[in-house]
Amino acid sequence: MEICSSCEGTKCEPGSHPDTCWQCNGTGQVSKSQGFFTVRTTCYQCNGNGQTIPHPCTDCKGTGQIRVSKKVAVKIPAGVDSGSRLRLAGEGETGTYGGPSGDLYVFIHVEPHDFFERDNTYIICQVNISFVQAALGDTIAIPTLNGKKQLKIPKGTQPGDLFRFRGEGIPSLRSGKRGDEIIQVLMKTPTNLNKK
Repeated sequence: MEICSSCEGTKCEPGSHPDTCWQCNGTGQVSKSQGFFTVRTTCYQCNGNGQTIPHPCTDCKGTGQIRVSKKVAVKIPAGVDSGSRLRLAGEGETGTYGGPSGDLYVFIHVEPHDFFERDNTYIICQVNISFVQAALGDTIAIPTLNGKKQLKIPKGTQPGDLFRFRGEGIPSLRSGKRGDEIIQVLMKTPTNLNKK
């Protein structure tokens, strides 16, 4: 909700003005005497505003606000995860009676990746190597968040062995320090072997 551009929040048709409430004389309260006591209550005629609107604005129906849709740019900091909440100050609804605008809260949902899995600031991936690469060793290219990096596979690598690229994970929101990338090696079992 934003301030109506036609009446600029006055709730009146352009060219007209609000009237002082005849019931409470602009105080917003009415008094009732009950014996020795006087009870003051909110004026039922103007709902405590002290003014009445004889000619309400046709655009906002006399509310002073209209509903609008708008897009705002949001800077996503590195390291956010699902459930993270971003606060955009002053991007919420306009305050009533001239008050400041509220805040907009954006809740983040991170979509899963096809290759990487996330564990806090660590990222985990699995790569397939052949029986020959595991037995004799090799150097293979591994995807990271910053491009490909070479990983040396030592001789005699076993299925399920873990390797690590330090500092190639996701930065922490608090410290900015990056986690590691963990690579798990899977073995492709050869099929259709001949005697050789």
